[in-house]
Amino acid sequence: MSIEVRETTATALPLRLFRSGSYGRLAVLRDYGIVFAFAALFLALSLASEPFLTKRNLLNILDQNAPVGIIAVGSTLVFIAGGFDLSVGSVYAIAGVTAALLVPHVGVELALIGGLLIGLGFGVANGILTTVGRINAFVATLAMSIIIGGIGFVMTGGLLVTVTDPGFATLGQGSIGEVTYTTLIWLGFTLLCGFLLSRTIFGRAIYATGGNMEAARLSGLRVGIIRGACYAISGLSAGLAGILVASRVSTGQADAGGFSLAVTAVAAVVIGGTSILGGEGAVWRTVLGVLLLALIGNGFNLLALDPTYQDIVRGGIIISAVGLDAWVRRTRG
Repeated sequence: MSIEVRETTATALPLRLFRSGSYGRLAVLRDYGIVFAFAALFLALSLASEPFLTKRNLLNILDQNAPVGIIAVGSTLVFIAGGFDLSVGSVYAIAGVTAALLVPHVGVELALIGGLLIGLGFGVANGILTTVGRINAFVATLAMSIIIGGIGFVMTGGLLVTVTDPGFATLGQGSIGEVTYTTLIWLGFTLLCGFLLSRTIFGRAIYATGGNMEAARLSGLRVGIIRGACYAISGLSAGLAGILVASRVSTGQADAGGFSLAVTAVAAVVIGGTSILGGEGAVWRTVLGVLLLALIGNGFNLLALDPTYQDIVRGGIIISAVGLDAWVRRTRG
């Protein structure tokens, strides 16, 4: 009589830890290290700073980091599919500019939809360049970032686009109770993408495409369409973040995002344990990556530490995460 051992939520972690020796331990560290790091930092800040654990501060952290969180969640799908997207900062900016410019002509609702569609359109363009055009993803999305930034400056003349219609600010400034719409939208988008990845055939196809594109193609998967769809979702996420921030400040700005926003989103994805080589990752870990970076910034402010060292800490964490992923892959190989 045989006994079947199932990996339930409670047993999956220890089973993975000891199943395959050093590789298993390294894989668990890569996949769940973000949980331990986040919990440790959260506890440390709770003990070191009295204002940190207040409801107001915690809700502010969520609200302020919701835009980059939305972008990072969308980027996670691209990474898992084996892609790379550096254009999200520029897409974010031009979506906000487009929405702000459209308000006097089509009204608030259609203007916001227009900003979303701009983001989606540039995401589709990235997908076409990297799949049909077979251009390296890093080069293609970097070039698109420069192009989109240029288009944004042409549209605005380098000036801010101010929206006087008070209805435009509702989405970015509104709330339910003490929780802002921006935070709730981040939560909803995260749940949607998480469900897409973990509970659908499309999600499994994304993992297969990123894990081994040639094997996925030979298995009958349309890897170009799958990867292109991920770029479209990434563009949509950047567009969504862009219109939320434009609505919050009632202003569109061509250089609002830029390369730094893209780097922050990529950092959150990588810190969360998603492999830069594709095939492995999870949305919930990206969210923890965003929050870990947010806690670092918030902690520096609350403890009155020199902000110059923030980038040093963040850079060290990114190098550690990428190095650990490479180590895991070498050990497995």
